[in-house]
Amino acid sequence: MRRKNVYLLIFILVLFGFALSSIVPLDRDVFGRQGLRLGLDLAGGSYLVYQADVSAVPPDETDEIMEGVQGVIARRIDALGITEPIVQVQKREGEYNIVIQLPGVADIEEAKRMIGLFTVLEFREWSDEEGDWIPAVGTVTLDGEARELALSSRYFSEDSFVNIDEFGRPFLVFRWNEEGEQLSEQITGRLIGKQLAIFLGDQPLEGDDGKIIAPVVRDVIIESGVIEGLSLVDAQSLSQFLNAGRIDVPLGRWAEDGSGVFEQDVPLYEWTVDATLGADSIRKSIVAAGIGIALLLLFMLVYYRLPGLIACLSLGIYGVVLLSIFKLLPVTLTLPGIAGFILSLGMAVDANILIFERIKEEMRGGRSLAAAVEAGFNRAWTAIRDSNITTFIACFILFWLGGELGALMVRGFAITLFIGVALSMFTAIVITRTLLRLIVSSHVITNPAAYGVTASRTN
Repeated sequence: MRRKNVYLLIFILVLFGFALSSIVPLDRDVFGRQGLRLGLDLAGGSYLVYQADVSAVPPDETDEIMEGVQGVIARRIDALGITEPIVQVQKREGEYNIVIQLPGVADIEEAKRMIGLFTVLEFREWSDEEGDWIPAVGTVTLDGEARELALSSRYFSEDSFVNIDEFGRPFLVFRWNEEGEQLSEQITGRLIGKQLAIFLGDQPLEGDDGKIIAPVVRDVIIESGVIEGLSLVDAQSLSQFLNAGRIDVPLGRWAEDGSGVFEQDVPLYEWTVDATLGADSIRKSIVAAGIGIALLLLFMLVYYRLPGLIACLSLGIYGVVLLSIFKLLPVTLTLPGIAGFILSLGMAVDANILIFERIKEEMRGGRSLAAAVEAGFNRAWTAIRDSNITTFIACFILFWLGGELGALMVRGFAITLFIGVALSMFTAIVITRTLLRLIVSSHVITNPAAYGVTASRTN
């Protein structure tokens, strides 16, 4: 038994050392993760929700397509250099929403501009009748059915790249897929000697000279084409953007007047969080947690004495390991998430209290110190297990409801509470038990008073 306890102690020390090295300092880069991941309510930033128009998507393919849209948006935001964006799909009553959180982007108009980049490149031709650029449209035959489609980067294959000509000027090379080849052949065939402009969504794509990129079509383009006039940085960014994939459904919102009109690129709702408010929330949370933990440790030391000291050590290990889990997964910490963390801290102590009270009862019943410790842990386990199982069930319900109702902060609370309670079981049953066993087996401290039991109350 002693050898087993020594091995467990070595494991605990190694675990604690690894966890401590991963979180000190908290902004240190470990395994590719840069510091703790904070939610918008703590770090500040923008929060936008878009509806997805899935009316043209077969019902049995909708879930798969929306997962693809989520991945494409996440990759495109990453290409913009935004740190740790959060992109989630919400499904409710057959409708799909895309939730986008952009930490550090507190300007809502700038955030919407970035989201606007999700629209595809559009190719437009000049209309003398309209006096403006209009979509370049062609007819494509698919599965024996003719469809009229506008030429856009929706029909790019995902292998665009940047090259340099003999004069050192960069240009972007792209290739068409099957539909794109048909459209490009028709449209460029009728526009030889005319301009074909390129727009990024509703905004014209501009070159180094600030003018609209509208090259003159010199020949029929079928398999591939090039975009010239961009700076090297813009060409590389555009290539990353295009290779991230294409979005197969329009994003925006349905008009509020019930007309059934879909307003593309217009968010369903939006808000921003000031980083100053987030910093103030963190400061207040730290103060509240510090006061609570100090009172908790004082109570454990005064009432439970030596076991209370061991519980305090276990609690310290618990806190370090839990923070390292939050950092390495990573878990996005929100203000409710911090509340879940603090609550799980209290529940970790609660398990120790159940154990210590059982130990005291066993000692008062006449058991030896070693036997009382073993019996205390064994008999408290069922109560700890059952109480934590009910907490896990509550966490699952909160997580599910948070997703269904779009309350992401509720989900954050559920996740941190679940992880914290699961770790608290390990801390109480393994760490506290190992430390107590080592002290009892060493016979260094055998006075019942040190374990919170006076001699007059033991048989």
